Amino acid sequence: MQDYIMSVRAIENGAFVADVGTTSYLVVPPGHDPTPADAIAKTNWRQMVIKDAEWKNDTGEPRGDILFVVHGYNMGEAEVMQRHRRLRDDLVAEGYKGVVISFDWPSDDKALAYLPDRHRAKLTSLQLVTDGITYLSGVQTPDCCINVHTLGHSTGAYVIREAFDDADDTSLPNPCWNVSQVVFAAGDVSSSSMSADDSCSESIYRHGIRFTNYFSRHDQALDLSNVKRVGTAPRVGRIGLPSGAPQKAVDVDCTTYYAQLTAPDSAIMTTDSPNGFVGMQSHSWYFGNKMFTRDLFNTIIGKDRNVIPTREVTTDGHLLLKHIP
Repeated sequence: MQDYIMSVRAIENGAFVADVGTTSYLVVPPGHDPTPADAIAKTNWRQMVIKDAEWKNDTGEPRGDILFVVHGYNMGEAEVMQRHRRLRDDLVAEGYKGVVISFDWPSDDKALAYLPDRHRAKLTSLQLVTDGITYLSGVQTPDCCINVHTLGHSTGAYVIREAFDDADDTSLPNPCWNVSQVVFAAGDVSSSSMSADDSCSESIYRHGIRFTNYFSRHDQALDLSNVKRVGTAPRVGRIGLPSGAPQKAVDVDCTTYYAQLTAPDSAIMTTDSPNGFVGMQSHSWYFGNKMFTRDLFNTIIGKDRNVIPTREVTTDGHLLLKHIP
């Protein structure tokens, strides 16, 4: 199975580097890491993506799904590709029939590069909308509606938020573009900035039909004591959405589930995360975890947020991720 990547990394001496470049549309062969040699013409790439995204449901009705995955900071191309394939394979195992595209912005694979990475994330965010979301959604066929979704992990959440905001500020030719499901996991943006009337987030709520935020209070990367993030406000991926978030936005609290998953001699570790963890465990456990993937799959296909089987609904209406056999 070939992999689709949008890379906005610069190219030097025939290799991608951690600097801002123009958009490359890649089709990566199985088992390979992305290289500039994998780039094809964007019109050909678009045709391939649209064709692979289209499918029919159980009643024969046409549908299409494209999930843009936006990675966090301190990520080189090899790690981006590893997480891309792990998520794609797990979604397919759950029944996902669409396409997964990784938006590879120029983060550096250095632990102390948080601030330079965040700057490059901001510089390249608009390309996610102009060269990806609107470019693909603008060629929907009359007999098949392509549903575009976004998943931002860590700093990837910041990329998505800034992309939507910059797109509105830029006044794109088609201002009516929409994304079906906007999803954050371990989102590295301030919780307070995700209120409905915040100028930074108005656009993400305007263009997103539904917003889902997965958070965990065990996330050490988003801890305020983390030296790489001194002085930043509490993050939405650690404490959840603010009280002023719109009704279309919902939290899925993963705190209790993560504690059960990682407890000594956990009975669910081998079933829910059979391939272990990638990156910082408390921050990146979502990749390769079957309960998160199943919950994400049900979110993408549009199941009512209160009846997704991997969620417990508390008496006060909060949603908790839970293990199911």
